[in-house]
Amino acid sequence: MRVLLDECLPRQLKRDLVGHDARSAQEMGWGGKSNGELLGLAVGRFDAFVTVDRNLSYQQNVTQFDIRVLVLVASRNRHKDLQPLVPRLLETLQTALPGHVTRVGV
Repeated sequence: MRVLLDECLPRQLKRDLVGHDARSAQEMGWGGKSNGELLGLAVGRFDAFVTVDRNLSYQQNVTQFDIRVLVLVASRNRHKDLQPLVPRLLETLQTALPGHVTRVGV
């Protein structure tokens, strides 16, 4: 699965997504883009968008985007705080539905 990581996520998280083609927004040259812009750019190129922005579902109408949106819920966005969520994230990538926000937390 092709996964786009929001720029607020640590780059080390890419390595944890074993079996998936994960890219950061910065790698794609999309640093500084709003979530709405990122979602628009990602559709057709990525299968999922991963962020820690808990307000995304209130700021964007994700139903208009044909992409899975996963929000990691942790105390901070540091790698050591997000890494425990990786097993559940990997499972959820398979079951999340495009056009919906799925929260992934402990």
